[in-house]
Amino acid sequence: MGLQPLEFSDCYLDSPWFRERVRAHEAELEKTNKFIKELLKDGKNLIAATKNLSAAQRKFAHSLRDFKFEFIGDAETDDERYIDASLHEFSNFLKNLEEQREILALSVTETLIKPLERFRKEQLGAVKEEKKKFDKETEKNYSLLEKHLNLSAKKKELQLQEADSQVEQNRKHFYELSLEYVCKLQEIQERKKFECVEPVLSFFQGLFTFYHQGYELAKDFNHYKMALQINIQNTRNRFEGTRSEVEELMNKIRRNPQEHKRANHFTMEGYLYVQEKRPAPFGSSWVKHYCMYRKETKKFSMIPFEHRSGGKVGDAELFVLTYCTKRNADTIDRRFCFDLEASDRPGVPVTMQAFSEEDRKLWMEALDGKEAVSIIFKTFFSSAQLDKIGFTIIKKCISAVETRGINDQGLYRVVGVSSKVQRLLSLLMDSKTCNEVDLENSVDWEVKTITSAMKQYLRSLPEPLMTYELHGEFIIPAKSGSPESRVNAVHFLVHKLPEKNKEMLEILVKHLANVSKHSKKNLMTVANLGVVFGPTLMRPQEETVAAIMDLKFQNIVVEILIENHEKIFKTLPDATFPEPISMSVSPPNAPPRQSRRQGQRIKRPLAVYNLCLELDD
Repeated sequence: MGLQPLEFSDCYLDSPWFRERVRAHEAELEKTNKFIKELLKDGKNLIAATKNLSAAQRKFAHSLRDFKFEFIGDAETDDERYIDASLHEFSNFLKNLEEQREILALSVTETLIKPLERFRKEQLGAVKEEKKKFDKETEKNYSLLEKHLNLSAKKKELQLQEADSQVEQNRKHFYELSLEYVCKLQEIQERKKFECVEPVLSFFQGLFTFYHQGYELAKDFNHYKMALQINIQNTRNRFEGTRSEVEELMNKIRRNPQEHKRANHFTMEGYLYVQEKRPAPFGSSWVKHYCMYRKETKKFSMIPFEHRSGGKVGDAELFVLTYCTKRNADTIDRRFCFDLEASDRPGVPVTMQAFSEEDRKLWMEALDGKEAVSIIFKTFFSSAQLDKIGFTIIKKCISAVETRGINDQGLYRVVGVSSKVQRLLSLLMDSKTCNEVDLENSVDWEVKTITSAMKQYLRSLPEPLMTYELHGEFIIPAKSGSPESRVNAVHFLVHKLPEKNKEMLEILVKHLANVSKHSKKNLMTVANLGVVFGPTLMRPQEETVAAIMDLKFQNIVVEILIENHEKIFKTLPDATFPEPISMSVSPPNAPPRQSRRQGQRIKRPLAVYNLCLELDD
């Protein structure tokens, strides 16, 4: 298991576990920064000291061999496995050259040192600056919030309204900064793989030319280099697609955080200040807790957590709720308060303070208090269907593309003008005008407009062509197993699709296979088509960062469909399938991947772990 994805919705909860995941990402980037710094030092030694060249090479090789990339999610693609293993392969090449002492060309500075320095300064340095801003804003936000909550309810209404407005503005600014920082962290985690490996690859290509007997070695290296370049390019292409999807999800959540809360088994969760009474004359204090409530079991749990004290998690407390009542301002010198009573402590209410009146209403609703608020979720429906018109649209578009634009560079990657695409779709989806639209001979419709309209139609279906139900099953074989087992698994699953879905998919995949045959002219290889059509044909029912990180595996499924379309659609699957698929199995000939997590366990406070078990009971 790699680094856990940082969900944008968690920025608004700012839970202890969210902070733990952020720190894990920060630690990984710091490790990468130290690795690059060490690698740069070693590279300069190669240039500066001929007499120490052999020693420098061994150190350099050691650094490459020992470093391991972390990944986001629960599995890697074959390309990522090869990229991860590439550093170890580079180390082996250096060992073969250990006895040969030659001066490196000056080009090493341009191919290795400068790109890594640029990445370290521009990318990792930028993340460090964002971290400083994030930490500073965290301190400011919670300090201002605590000061605000200590504000007396007896002050003038105008003063209270001004204070509320100031706190709300500061909170929005904090959430904005948190969203940007989380997005940047995950972007750099993905970017570093090809940004770090590509300069090393260039260095190795140049290194061999400076050795007397390097020609034969370079010939052996060339095949690996070309394969790795394809791995890097595939990873880069998937990164670009993933980044755009992540940014789109971030913007959706920014516009309406409540509509994009992740589904979990808690009815309500978030921070509350809990009044802790002390013996006279000390009065009482208010301590911030992260609280969770399940309405089905009436179990309420709370964990002390203070962001400004290093994020230490306190001892958890769990009780069964009896009732919840609102506290009026004339009974307590604080706003947004309500009382809870536990079944094991009758007559001893616990007073809690929410962050705002809206927050209190949400808690009151969840806890069956006197006040409640409803959140209305919008549902959008699409008129696109897998009906007669739908099949006509796809067939007309495919026929036009294969007649007019099969050799166009960037086919399906180059997008059409949005207004023209929408106009064409409206004509095609109208049964009165669909048959009148001539796409094969009319100059009114550019090929890029036709391809964009076809992709837009497929994305507008009520559910993706490969269905929500089978989405997870399609992803599993793409993450593991041999190439043959992957094809067999996808073959089996395709025949589980509804008949209309399978029929439409066969038409489309047959066309994409034809497009890939012209890749020397249109530059649309099977891998490139996978990047374009992965999110078009497959998508999860819930939009999360974790789901977006599986985009690269969606692309692989589409690649399998294109490369094996004759077998998948023209033959029936093996009746003995499916076989159990192990997530630990690597494809044959895949580079060895040493376990980086043997003996390691996820660190979590024992009290929190036990509490989660109790809540699940």
